[in-house]
Amino acid sequence: MSKEKATLINDEEIRAALQKGAAYSPLAIRDVIAKGQELKGLELEELAALLWVDEPELIDEIYAGARKIKETIYGKRLVFFAPLYISDYCVNNCKYCAYKRDNQYPRRRLTMDELKEEVMAIQAMGHKRIALEAGEDPANCPIDYVIQAMDTIYETRSGNGSIRRINVNIAATTVEDYQKLKAADIGTYVLFQETYHRDTYRSIHDGPKADYDWHTTAMDRAIQGGIDDVGIGVLYGLYDWRFETVALLAHAKHLDRTYGIG
Repeated sequence: MSKEKATLINDEEIRAALQKGAAYSPLAIRDVIAKGQELKGLELEELAALLWVDEPELIDEIYAGARKIKETIYGKRLVFFAPLYISDYCVNNCKYCAYKRDNQYPRRRLTMDELKEEVMAIQAMGHKRIALEAGEDPANCPIDYVIQAMDTIYETRSGNGSIRRINVNIAATTVEDYQKLKAADIGTYVLFQETYHRDTYRSIHDGPKADYDWHTTAMDRAIQGGIDDVGIGVLYGLYDWRFETVALLAHAKHLDRTYGIG
C-alpha cells in the first residue's frame, strides 16, 4: 500500500531529544514553562525535558502553565461528543483490539434505519457532535457506506435539532477517499498512530494496518484531500510513553511545517 517511507518520525532524533531533555536543570525547566506561555510551541528536547520532571513543585508549575495555555486558547470551554460505532467488521488482527479478526463473534453494521434510531437517542441526550467509528473492512464497510452514514446522521432531526458536526475515525485511506469525506462535510478526521516505534508497531499489527508507512502518512493524504482539521494521538502502554509523546510532537511539527496545520 505505501509508496514511500514515512520519514517524519526519526528515532535517533527523538532519542537524542530525550537524552538532552533529561539533563535540563530546574531553572531551564522553568524557562521552558515560560516559553510555552508565548504560544509558539516547544522544540522536541524542551518537551522531553518536561517529561523527565519528578519534583512535585516543578510538576505543579508545569500543570499551572498548561492550564494557563489551555484557557488562553480555548477559555473555560469543554467540548463533548458521542461516539457512534457503525460497523464492527475488521480485517486486521491488532493484538490490543477487541475488533481483531480472530475474535469470533457475529459481525454487523448498522442499517440506515438503525443509525437513525441511534442518532435520535444521542440527540435526546443533548449531543450535537458525533465521533463516527468503524473497523477496517473494505468489503463490508466501504467508504461509500461511511458517506451514506454521514448523510443519514446529518439528515436525522428531532425535537433537539440535529447533529452539527461529525468527526470521523476510520482507517488510513486514499486521497480520493478523503476528498469524499470532505465533500460529505466531515468535521475532524481522527486517526491514532497507536505507536510511533516502528518495530513495536510491526509486532502488534497484522493486516492492512500493519503498513507503518501508509498509516503514518495518512494525515498528509487527508490534508491533500482537502480536510483541514485532523486529530492525531497514541495508545499509551504499547511502548515507552516519553518516546511516544515526543514523537507525537514531531508529527504535529511535520504537519505544521508542511501544511500550516499543527
